[in-house]
Amino acid sequence: MTDMAATATTGGFRLRLPGFWTSVTVFAVILLAIFLILPIFSVFFISFFDAKTGAFGFSNYAEVFTRRFYTVALWNTLVIGVLGMLGACLLGIPLAFCTSRYRIKGRTFIATFAVLVLCAPPFIGAYAWIMLFGANGAVTNLLSFAGISLPTIYGIPGIVMVFSLKFFPYIYLMTENALNTINKSYEDAAENLGCTAFQRFRKITLPLVFPAVSTGAIICFVLSIADFGTPAILGKGIRTLSTIAYAQYTSEMAGTPTMAVTISMVMIAISMAALLLQRHILAKRRYASSLTNRPVKQSMRPLKSFIVHGFCYLVVFIAMLPSLTVIYTSFLATSGPVFTGGFGLDSYSRILRDSPQAIANSFMFALAAVVLIAIVSGLLSFIVVRRDNAVSGSLDLLLMVPYLIPGVVMAIGYVTTFRYPPFDITGTALIIVLLVFIRRLPYGVRSTTSILRQIKPSIEEAAVNLGASPAKTFLSVTVPLMLPGLIIGSLMSFITAINELSSTLILYTARTITMPVLIYIQVIDGEFGTAAALSTLLLVSTGVCVFVVFRLSEDKEASFV
Repeated sequence: MTDMAATATTGGFRLRLPGFWTSVTVFAVILLAIFLILPIFSVFFISFFDAKTGAFGFSNYAEVFTRRFYTVALWNTLVIGVLGMLGACLLGIPLAFCTSRYRIKGRTFIATFAVLVLCAPPFIGAYAWIMLFGANGAVTNLLSFAGISLPTIYGIPGIVMVFSLKFFPYIYLMTENALNTINKSYEDAAENLGCTAFQRFRKITLPLVFPAVSTGAIICFVLSIADFGTPAILGKGIRTLSTIAYAQYTSEMAGTPTMAVTISMVMIAISMAALLLQRHILAKRRYASSLTNRPVKQSMRPLKSFIVHGFCYLVVFIAMLPSLTVIYTSFLATSGPVFTGGFGLDSYSRILRDSPQAIANSFMFALAAVVLIAIVSGLLSFIVVRRDNAVSGSLDLLLMVPYLIPGVVMAIGYVTTFRYPPFDITGTALIIVLLVFIRRLPYGVRSTTSILRQIKPSIEEAAVNLGASPAKTFLSVTVPLMLPGLIIGSLMSFITAINELSSTLILYTARTITMPVLIYIQVIDGEFGTAAALSTLLLVSTGVCVFVVFRLSEDKEASFV
């Protein structure tokens, strides 16, 4: 690529325009500067003002790292984040290996339900676990009759279990994609040398898909330490940085939320450290393959088939239990907020009558954000992976920030930044779409980069050598190769975007209210029937979209094998 320069010609000097990827890089920097860096910096400096005196300094950070109230929460956050990540890996990696290597009956349904786990309705999901495994939960009471006592769902073990079951789809989706694209000849060579199946997986397969596994693991880690709802409901006195940040924000709403912002900055620093560790490990070796000799799914002997199918079905069934509980609740007969016994469609009739605006807004905002994410993530992924310079490295680090910024704090930044003419978009649908776009952009970029790292640059270089322009090479060669990553990234972005609550709760108006906000309001008001009906509508409609995408991607994949 060439930069802007003066080029001598017979007629004098001609100004050479910047190269395609130079222009894209400049565009990416400007985009992130306006919609990510600027809102963050609008609240970042708040963390340096003392919460009590207003003096400028590091007193807030000193308090976070020295006062036992905060240090215990910091330790709890790290423990929950690491254990939640490991639990998600223990579920997601085996599931991905089974569905990518063996002929699994109902594989599309398994993949669809695994993704739907990510759609656990806000606030209701945690309550559903209590309804099932709490002190008086349905499963707890059922097993107690058989003399079986379950460990309590409250505290760190319960939080870790919920996070493991909720976040393993990130590991599963990214790892399965990578497993389907590696060169199987490496595994065949190891088998010919006498390696056992486990040795082949540990020494050959897992290292080859490590970029995808580590990417999913980082997502699980940062989401585990940033999640507020689950620790708040299941913690029973267990403090984490996220719960303290929320408490600090609500207590400081009349003033400046200094400590809430300070804690948020600490959480960002933790996520940056995790990303730097991943980059350090990835930099030590190459992971690209030639995309030839892709794995072919194998048939299994009856006993092995029974075990593998049983494992796959059991994982997704247990993970889906909260959602199934919500669906069951939505069909209970109600009279206003009161369940009257028996079954009925009262809750659905109420939401179709009273909530069409919220339903329409949720889908329109999510789809608009995902279109932007698909376009921008493809371009950004190429810059991060192929443009080995300081700018690309900085962009990679910067794109981790939206994971960890609490939605409330990000929303405050947007309100602070975009409330003045000519950029006054506060109270509009645009501010919600832009915020959702920025917060969910990392899903698209992470998924796409994990695939792109496994594609040899020589394929693109060959197209350039044949005379194709950088733009045409990207559209004709790179995009089709990394399409699985784009599809999965867009899918995860859509699932999480349509369930966005924390930031939307600050930004919405009567005209821009969404289903998650309405569900939250109904839960607070005790309207569990209509909240469950809205959540079920969210699950079913999203499930249909996910199923269609998986079927299309499965058919496309089959044509290349």
